[in-house]
Amino acid sequence: FSRRRDMETVQISVTVNGRQTGPHTIPAGLAMVDFLNDYLGLTGTKFGCGIGVCHACVVIVDEPDGTSRTMRTCINGAATFAGKRVRTVEAHAKEGRLSEVQQAFVDHFAFQCGYCTSGFINEATLLLEDLARHPVSTEGLEERIEASLGDHLCRCTGYVRYYEAMRKLILADPRLT
Repeated sequence: FSRRRDMETVQISVTVNGRQTGPHTIPAGLAMVDFLNDYLGLTGTKFGCGIGVCHACVVIVDEPDGTSRTMRTCINGAATFAGKRVRTVEAHAKEGRLSEVQQAFVDHFAFQCGYCTSGFINEATLLLEDLARHPVSTEGLEERIEASLGDHLCRCTGYVRYYEAMRKLILADPRLT
């Protein structure tokens, strides 16, 4: 067993929450969650399971073609995000006001420990953005919410309150259904 004295590094630049950052010289294998937390001081993105199962660590990636998707940051290296536009949970509140998703989660006490909340907020935000472009029928609403939030794990609330908050938020906006 030998230890390398010089760690391999890469340089990345990334736009996070509308702000261009970089170039940063980072260890080649650095996880994006660690880059956000340790290099940018954005601690809202949580390291949950470390194997990509719980989705607590998801961020939104805005693609050049106008589409967006979530990506897990615990299993994807920071270098994977080089040149991309990323939104973290810190991007949602504006001028001291919670986003409509954040407010809905607060109003329905959707979280207890809050560890999974940033992932749910990012995924639910993406759901609303998608529904603004492609509304869903009220008959298909439950299935659409499940398809969007179903991969997220929560050990405290059993999901009921997250789903209820989204259902009420979506049904309250006639543009989405």
